[in-house]
Amino acid sequence: MSLIVTAPLGGLMACGFRLKGMVDLPYKVIAITGNPSPPMRADLQTAILTGTDAKVAINPKDADLILEITNDINGREILAYNSNGQVSAYRLNIRVGFRAYDLAGAEIVPEAEIYMTRDMDFTVSTVLATDVQIQQFLTLMRKDLAIQILRRVAAGARAPQTKSF
Repeated sequence: MSLIVTAPLGGLMACGFRLKGMVDLPYKVIAITGNPSPPMRADLQTAILTGTDAKVAINPKDADLILEITNDINGREILAYNSNGQVSAYRLNIRVGFRAYDLAGAEIVPEAEIYMTRDMDFTVSTVLATDVQIQQFLTLMRKDLAIQILRRVAAGARAPQTKSF
């Protein structure tokens, strides 16, 4: 009976299956600098603490890796109007610019940008519910962006570093 239960788990582990948020980083301590919004900073810290084996440093001098957020912009644009000329859909977007480097100044990830959009229907009769839904969408988008940033850092750390002559 135990073989029936453990066989699928063994197969998943053998193929390299990991939970969505887990990221292998070769760094033990990461500092977040720059100008991230407070929610973005919190989501990055949560992603680091729960999805990696690293810790978050307050002082960049105590870190193995410095993750600098160069910009963090949230936006909303009108996507469609209904026949009465009222807004019927929005597009939410978040753009985060970042770079990562070690204490010696070697770039792990050169200046890069991640952009995420999400379309959302809107009705005038549910304005308050729509505001809550917008905040929920933005929260989920920020969490996903934080994990994507860490994955780019992990990929940059594994990539061979090129030297310029």
